[in-house]
Amino acid sequence: MKKDEFKPYIPADKITPEFTVTSVIMGILLAIIFGAANAYLGLRVGMTVSASIPAAVISMGVIRVIMKKDSILESNMVQTIGSAGESLAAGAIFTLPVLFLWSKEGITEAPSLITISLIALFGGILGVLFMVPLRNALIVKEHGVLPYPEGTACAEVLLAGEEGGASAKSVFAGMGLAALFKFVVDGLKVIPSVITVPLKAFKTELSAEVYPALLGVGYICGPKIASYMFAGGLIGWFVLIPAIITFGGSTILYPGTKTIADMYAAGGASAIWSSYIRYIGAGAVAAGGIISLIKSLPLIVRTFADAIKGMKGAGNSNSAVRTEVDLDMRVIGIGVLIMIIAIWLLPEIPVSPLGAVIIALFGFFFATVSSRMVGIVGSSNNPVSGMAIATLLFSTLCLKVTGDTGVHGMKGAIAIGSVICIIAAMAGDTSQDLKTGYILGATPKKQQIGELIGAVVSAVTIGGVLVLLDSAWGFGTTELAAPQATLMKMIIEGVMEGNLPWALVFIGVFIAIVVEILGISVLPVAIGLYLPLELSATIMIGGVIRWFVDKKKADREENKDANSGILFCSGMIAGEGLVGILLAILAVVNVAGKIDLSGSFTTGIIGGVVLMVVMILCILKFSLWSKNGKENK
Repeated sequence: MKKDEFKPYIPADKITPEFTVTSVIMGILLAIIFGAANAYLGLRVGMTVSASIPAAVISMGVIRVIMKKDSILESNMVQTIGSAGESLAAGAIFTLPVLFLWSKEGITEAPSLITISLIALFGGILGVLFMVPLRNALIVKEHGVLPYPEGTACAEVLLAGEEGGASAKSVFAGMGLAALFKFVVDGLKVIPSVITVPLKAFKTELSAEVYPALLGVGYICGPKIASYMFAGGLIGWFVLIPAIITFGGSTILYPGTKTIADMYAAGGASAIWSSYIRYIGAGAVAAGGIISLIKSLPLIVRTFADAIKGMKGAGNSNSAVRTEVDLDMRVIGIGVLIMIIAIWLLPEIPVSPLGAVIIALFGFFFATVSSRMVGIVGSSNNPVSGMAIATLLFSTLCLKVTGDTGVHGMKGAIAIGSVICIIAAMAGDTSQDLKTGYILGATPKKQQIGELIGAVVSAVTIGGVLVLLDSAWGFGTTELAAPQATLMKMIIEGVMEGNLPWALVFIGVFIAIVVEILGISVLPVAIGLYLPLELSATIMIGGVIRWFVDKKKADREENKDANSGILFCSGMIAGEGLVGILLAILAVVNVAGKIDLSGSFTTGIIGGVVLMVVMILCILKFSLWSKNGKENK
């Protein structure tokens, strides 16, 4: 689809309320709430939920329903600012808890509130600034190519609320049903969240998560991308894991501390995945990112060339089309330079000049990769921790080679990894929000300023949240396992001590190269290899449903592009996200345990299968069997 063929919902020549006091205050409040809730959720289970759609739903309810204001761009600004809290929290929790873990071992002092907030602040601002020059290349020129499932879903939610009728019915039906399903699974816990079938003859297991949002992501992405992800999962769980178990036997293979046979006997295929496949997946994601960057270089170079040309006419921003105005490139360049120098000079951040250079180079690299990646699989499935692993491997090795070892080198490596992890998370969120704005007709410059506001507010609050959670329960405990941070700690110590399993990392690298040689898009495959199989399996089910619906509609010569199914799945993502935030808050205030019924009643695997079937039937009802599935454009 060419740029001149696309018409946003709000025309470029129409001015409506957008960057208002109401939208900024609401966005700041949601950024704080979503950031705190997702920090707890991620430290507990290792995953966060995207806040863009929940923020959009809340803003739409307040601005349109309660305040009686007809301003879709104002609602979009609220979700733009509000979602920044979740993204910054996701980047911070995967790395910064390492500093707390080291302090408990007596290796370093506990990090100060200022140190945590400054690392988060610089990462958040750089993530937004690095994304701005890429907007034209990724959002505008790739419109119709990169689906940006959550950004598109967020726009559909806001449009449904604006236009009402059958479209709104589909969205809110999806929200309500998904909220109910999520509450039953993760709130009441009477239905297991994962369906697992052990396949002992194959020395592995087949599993799928019972979550509506994953089905929705698979439906929105479509069967092609979903199948690539599932293929990556199959490589990990039906090729590599059985091979390790079969040939490993009585061998103790680092980083495992038991024999492969004992590990499999105690924890099944999942134990092999957590100890070995994640390293292989991290290597594949890193290689896939490099390949993606190389393939994107011509487009990126053209984008920067256009941006440099725009810098020559400093006064042209006022005459430019409203929906094409970005932050001034001079502001971007000066802002990035100030951030990098501050990272180098401020004593609160233990980064050497080499570390500052690594942040500048890797920061832009992973901002680009993250922005493209979320365009494929969405922010919720963006393997930010995989990017952090790749960064830590390189930065720790560089620091070791240059003689920066010991405690200072370890702290410098985690500081570099933290900043880049947050950059990747924020760049992904910014690109999703800009996609929403592109569809709706928002002003990019105002959205980018909103992202910066959200990043600053979230950075100030995330430090307090981490200190509070560590004081309450402590990282690395049963209450706050901090799985990604524990892995990052092991990587840094492994490189510094010279015993990292490089063979596993390079297995992933060459798997990615083989996939690329075959002409298959490598990033979805690498992501599927890195993520647990239960995620890609459920996304695959959603993709199969989309294939079935499109085929049936084509056979009936119906409108194949009718988006009632996409609207319903958008609502499912929103409903699960809202309840996910609610459950995280309940957990923080110690109420979650009171509604947990798993101790007295549970349906077991049968309940999970039944719920999965019900969710599939619900999608079919609103996509294939709906009488009101009209195009909403």
